Amino acid sequence: MKKLVVVTLLILSKLSLFAQNEIVGKWLSQDKEAVIEIYEKQGKYFGKFAWLKKATDAKGQPATDTENPNAALRKQPLIGMVMLSNMYFENKKWKGGTVYDPDSGKSYKCEMWQKSPQTLNIRGFLGLFYGTETWTIVK
Repeated sequence: MKKLVVVTLLILSKLSLFAQNEIVGKWLSQDKEAVIEIYEKQGKYFGKFAWLKKATDAKGQPATDTENPNAALRKQPLIGMVMLSNMYFENKKWKGGTVYDPDSGKSYKCEMWQKSPQTLNIRGFLGLFYGTETWTIVK
């Protein structure tokens, strides 16, 4: 009986780990303007811009984070920039982190969940208000 309990617990822990890592990979934003690569680092989940529809500015230079409130970071290229930070998995959601909007230069509290393996819902919060986007997996 003890063996059965131990084996069952091991299987459940592996399934939980699999569920957590379902979001690791590349996701196309709802507006199809960006691909975000989500990765896991030390038990937390992060996302960085892997592709942008508008990857260059009017001068043909790499697009930069011009709206960042920190002037020292405004020359940082958007491609490769971390825009999703410190998410952890709990109760079928990734939460506890932030999402950064380079168009406004603002960060928002964030949570994510999947309705299917091909979609990821991202919700950013500003006080009581929120906005939700659905990203799709890039194969």
